[in-house]
Amino acid sequence: MSEHLPEIHYLRPELLQQLGDLELIARELVEGLRVGSHRSPLKGFSTEFAHHRQYVPGDAIRNIDWRVYGRTGRYYTKLYEAETNFDCHLLIDASASMNYSSGKVSKLEYAKFLAASLAYIVLKQRDSVGLSVFDTEVRAYLPPRSTMGILVHIDRLLRETKSLPKTTIAKQLNDIAMMMKRRSFVIVISDFLADVDDVIKGLGRLRHGGHNVLLMQTLDPYEIDFPFEGIWRFDGLEQEDPLITQPERIRTDYLKNFAEHREALRNGCIAEHIDYTLVDTSRPLDAVLSQFFFERESTIGGAAAPERL
Repeated sequence: MSEHLPEIHYLRPELLQQLGDLELIARELVEGLRVGSHRSPLKGFSTEFAHHRQYVPGDAIRNIDWRVYGRTGRYYTKLYEAETNFDCHLLIDASASMNYSSGKVSKLEYAKFLAASLAYIVLKQRDSVGLSVFDTEVRAYLPPRSTMGILVHIDRLLRETKSLPKTTIAKQLNDIAMMMKRRSFVIVISDFLADVDDVIKGLGRLRHGGHNVLLMQTLDPYEIDFPFEGIWRFDGLEQEDPLITQPERIRTDYLKNFAEHREALRNGCIAEHIDYTLVDTSRPLDAVLSQFFFERESTIGGAAAPERL
């Protein structure tokens, strides 16, 4: 008999914020999405060969090592690094720009719910997860662990996280990379509203350390579409001077510059072999994660389906 999991339809960020308990919300959200009933979206990022094991019915035919079969007459499948127990590091940008919100939930609060849910997913697939928080410096570093008890520590750390202004991102990512003990899967959650060259330099430091990196650019819908009307005062979130203007006068230039920034960021990710995804904080969290699962499964599951021997 299949286990009945709760159906979740209204996981809008503002409702999640009212509920408050990050650990319980993450658990209910992930169970509601039925994670584990299909291939994990956090597997398959690394393709480095780890070791062999004997073939068993149900294994993908594409993973059979035919050269070993030619020497031994036995079927062995190749296991890759991502299919063994791995460490996942969640990196959250807590700089002042992440405080922005056109609605009830800031980018930083949304990032906290996102991180808590991803942590629960990693633990459900019996891998290890850790958490780091950075702004002008690395504020917290929680080494990866594979026990559910780490969710309590993650929850406490996220609740205590407050934002401060930032200058650059490369140094902080470099510092975190130096703390990691082994090659890992690293998810960086940030708005990345900083100098693109500096961002790519920091992300590249993670890649050059042998880590698989996923960038989740978390943005408010008003930053994406700039739908302001009337006269507005725009306060600098990173200690810039305020600007009072009619948004209609700067909308075209803003959207052009914003599109160029995102394109440069995506191109930099491609050059460094870094995965990129956009997170719109106006979308329900379950919808964001469902789309992420679908896109990852389409990417890592694109090979032909296994055939019967």
